[in-house]
Amino acid sequence: MAPVILASASPRRKQLLEWAEVDFEIMVADTDESYPAHYDPEAVAAHIALHKALAVAERAGNSRPIIAADTIVVLGGEVIGKPRDREDAIGILSRLSGKVHQVITGVSIQYPAGAINFTDTTEVAFHELTAEQVAFYVDKYKPYDKAGAYAIQEWIGVVGIKNIKGDFYNVMGLPVSRVVQALASIGY
Repeated sequence: MAPVILASASPRRKQLLEWAEVDFEIMVADTDESYPAHYDPEAVAAHIALHKALAVAERAGNSRPIIAADTIVVLGGEVIGKPRDREDAIGILSRLSGKVHQVITGVSIQYPAGAINFTDTTEVAFHELTAEQVAFYVDKYKPYDKAGAYAIQEWIGVVGIKNIKGDFYNVMGLPVSRVVQALASIGY
């Protein structure tokens, strides 16, 4: 079988599919990541993932599965995106400190006979973080390409996360076991 297409340049999604031993190649397309203001957070993640998948399908055709995903962080119902700069990253992590937030990944798998679309939600609880811990993490790891200004698999996850409820890999950016199950259900 031809490899599936991963419609993402994320090194974390690439790593997760490699760990799952899924045969894939990467193809990305510029996609508008805006969404209607009235969407709830799950709909936001699903909407952006679907548009990423459809943009790549338009370029690549739809002869094999295309996997697209979008991960968002939600605190108190507010979608928190990627930080704009150092100050924004520090502000985001300071807001997450000592609180529980949700990480929601929307997944869209487009394939010749149809589509599989779903979201996966993981609750993440942070310990209280000191200003020094937050500044250290931001300055050393520069989490500017990460929703919520952090990566669970980095230092902040090791020392700052109290617990999670749900799929750890979802927080990394892809609920890979669900993706593998979805691919199996369509014969991949």
